[in-house]
Amino acid sequence: MTITDTYLADVDASTFDLEAYVLERVDPRLLESAEGRRALTRLDPLLFAVLYTPHLIKHDGKVSFADLHLWLCRHARRWLRKPGPREERHAMVAPRESGKSSWAFKILPLWAAAHGHLRFVAAFSSSATQAEGHVSAVRNEMDTNQLLRQDFPDLCAPARRPNGSPVADSRQMLYTRSGFSFAARGLDSEVLGLVNADNLRPDLIILDDVEPDESNYTPYQAKKRLTTIVDTVLPMAETAHVALVGTVTMPGSIVHQLVKTVTTTEKPADWIEEERFQVHYFEPIVKTEDGEERSIWPAKWPLDYLRSIERTRSYKKNFLNQPVAVDGDYWTQEDFRYGDVQAARVLLQIDPAVSTSRTSDFYGLAVVAYERSSGVRPPEAGHGIAAAVAAFDEYRGTKPMPRCVVRYARALRMTPERLREKVLEILTVFPEIGAVRIEVNQGGDTWRSVLHDLPVRLLVHTESAPKHVRATWLLNDYQRGRVLHAEKLPEAEEQMCAYPHVLHDDLIDAVGAGVRYFLARPKPRRASATTTSYTRGAA
Repeated sequence: MTITDTYLADVDASTFDLEAYVLERVDPRLLESAEGRRALTRLDPLLFAVLYTPHLIKHDGKVSFADLHLWLCRHARRWLRKPGPREERHAMVAPRESGKSSWAFKILPLWAAAHGHLRFVAAFSSSATQAEGHVSAVRNEMDTNQLLRQDFPDLCAPARRPNGSPVADSRQMLYTRSGFSFAARGLDSEVLGLVNADNLRPDLIILDDVEPDESNYTPYQAKKRLTTIVDTVLPMAETAHVALVGTVTMPGSIVHQLVKTVTTTEKPADWIEEERFQVHYFEPIVKTEDGEERSIWPAKWPLDYLRSIERTRSYKKNFLNQPVAVDGDYWTQEDFRYGDVQAARVLLQIDPAVSTSRTSDFYGLAVVAYERSSGVRPPEAGHGIAAAVAAFDEYRGTKPMPRCVVRYARALRMTPERLREKVLEILTVFPEIGAVRIEVNQGGDTWRSVLHDLPVRLLVHTESAPKHVRATWLLNDYQRGRVLHAEKLPEAEEQMCAYPHVLHDDLIDAVGAGVRYFLARPKPRRASATTTSYTRGAA
């Protein structure tokens, strides 16, 4: 029989109420004694953090939690069980400055050590200096944290030999009277055969920020770093718990390879499958089941702030952990041109979820404006194929061509009832919309009954052309300057640049269907020598 752990099961950063949590779980009388505090925190790492290390979990003077912190507390309880070989290897990828190191290197190892859940923690960072700083931080807690010293005196005192000298007390390792060892090494130093004073192998291996910044890192160095991890660090203990936490530092890096197992359909790198890593990816902006959005850490990053930086390259790399690709198989950044037209017709195009269950795929929604012909030229896209094709089209002296402008593009997961509400919201924001159009050959649902009584026409359609063909049509329209974006559209542009290696392509489908509706794309015909395609890497 499988027993489900309900600890912190149904809470997130937006719903967790610390005061209510403490009132529900804590008998105030137990807080008055060391024995009571130990009993309260033995299986509760979050309460341990609140009682013993509140200074490590404060932001702007107040205790607050991100989704990552709550998840890590829940995950740390797995450390109580001895795993099988390669059974508990987890990678946690979250935005930079989200408190990963404080929780993974200090709070949770201290909790596990204090209660005897772990005997030996081995932690690894990019450099020896960085690793030694972590040992120093843990030692400082043991030396200066008065409540921790009072309740766990053996943990906070170094183990000593009969002559009074410490058994192990250096910049790289500490060994306490309780029998707990904490060692840290830089991956740029010798790490082969790491054992503690009792000749034990680690029962927890932490890999934190194992890669340097992009300016000091190359693909060759990334390959060497991966070799060190796979061939030297992980073999130290096949049955150890492994926690790899980090942020992407460059495209193709170790952490980026892990992220792509969640965000794309690419086959995972061989080492990820061979070493049996389970990847947990935390986005800065979380899409809720009701189609809304929230911040991963509201107290530190309000949603409005995240939205204000969402279009920047820094956000994509340091928050989203999806660095912008320099070149893609289909779209690249140079294919996006920005501007607007005096629209004659405007459409809300919907790419439906595969099913209407609460665990269904995303809905893609795109507001596409159309002008039959326009003398307004969009801003130059820069150098490259897109600019060259657009310039050639203009040089041919053709009459002003019809253009489409994508004014809105979002992918949302929601129920059919919520979809109708969202459509009405979009119609309010974009009153110029004259029709709503939805594809009906997915899921077999009756969309006319779902989207009933709209204030504009509801159009339904089917799609028969293969997905890659439709993507190529759309790309060609972008490269000829026939599709503009009214503003930067981060979600849509990320999907396009990553295509075809994307987990979700709802926005490509929605934008493509809306553009084809207006630009009257002809039916597919056989490719010939005169067919022009600028798709990178496409046949």
